[in-house]
Amino acid sequence: MSWEILNVVGISAFAISGAIIAMEEKYDLFGAYVLGLVTAFGGGVIRNALIGLPTDVLWKQELMIYVALIAITLVLFCPAKWFQYCKKWLNFFDAIGLAAFSVQGALYASDKGLPLVAVIFAAVMTGIGGGMIRDLLAGRKPLVLQKEIYALWSVITGGVIGLHWLEDGWQLLALCVLVVALRMVSAIYGWHLPRIVQRKMG
Repeated sequence: MSWEILNVVGISAFAISGAIIAMEEKYDLFGAYVLGLVTAFGGGVIRNALIGLPTDVLWKQELMIYVALIAITLVLFCPAKWFQYCKKWLNFFDAIGLAAFSVQGALYASDKGLPLVAVIFAAVMTGIGGGMIRDLLAGRKPLVLQKEIYALWSVITGGVIGLHWLEDGWQLLALCVLVVALRMVSAIYGWHLPRIVQRKMG
């Protein structure tokens, strides 16, 4: 499985999720495109900035920008009935983006010969960065910080790839499918990491 395929899948899924939330928050047309694009590309830009890689690589992905714009347009101009249907699948699109970008980010760092911690970091930032920016711009608490198990799947993905346990194309595809399934199960059953509760004095 190549970066290009993972890029197309992740960018499309996150662009769609950004557009859906923009419509829920009643953004205007320009705002909806901005939110969709930021969701699609924000994680990759953050990853590159924090692990010392060029951030201007975004502007060399002209085809991917068009892919995101097409995905956003399909959501913005779909019939109302279809939009209501899309909203029900928001978590699914989010899960696809998380899986594809976590694997893509980990592969990117691993192929650069970076250490395990950097590979895990790249997986997490690529997988959750765009969604965090999306939620903040939409005035929502970032899902990854307060609800459900989310970033943990990126951490595990980065660790598995950084340790070179899975390298073949079919293995990476299976990993993507597994992450999507785990993300959906955690959303359905409300799995979450232990929350910090401040103890009362006295």
